[in-house]
Amino acid sequence: MNQTALIPRHPVPALNVALTTGDRFVLGASPGEHFDLLVFYRGLHCPICTKYLLELERLAPEFAARGVQVLAVSSDDEDRARQMAGKVSAKGVRFGYGLSLKSARQWGLYISTSRGKTSIGIDEPALFSEPGVFLVRPDGTLYYGAVQTMPFARPQFHDLLGAIDFAIAKDYPARGEYTGEV
Repeated sequence: MNQTALIPRHPVPALNVALTTGDRFVLGASPGEHFDLLVFYRGLHCPICTKYLLELERLAPEFAARGVQVLAVSSDDEDRARQMAGKVSAKGVRFGYGLSLKSARQWGLYISTSRGKTSIGIDEPALFSEPGVFLVRPDGTLYYGAVQTMPFARPQFHDLLGAIDFAIAKDYPARGEYTGEV
């Protein structure tokens, strides 16, 4: 396994994905004032992702008011990504699709194999990435990251808003950056 560990205050991997709007998202090309919030989700097959992304869409104006632009992205194809964007009535959240599993791994995401149909009757892809949430500074460095092996118990967006408020007000540095001997 080649699991990558991203380091706070260091550059994140490139991210260049198609959007359901017909445009492309290229990380760093037009960053948010304070952060880009990247929410990697499992795909249309995941009912927990739908609930999570509904909350993200509800709070999207709060992130925008703080100078944070929001992207939800998965390895789903365009049709499945459009269906997910429709399920959450996406207006404030942009939906990217076609994330390669190689790119997912570069971001430190875990990869799962299909178990067939989910509880909502949608087939899982043969391989797909598990969730991850990242805040990336406009200079392309990692500020915050959380990856998961399962769809459960993800970082809550309301909590993240409070953390962003604190980070901006106090100019709080990214933590976890030490890579020396211990």
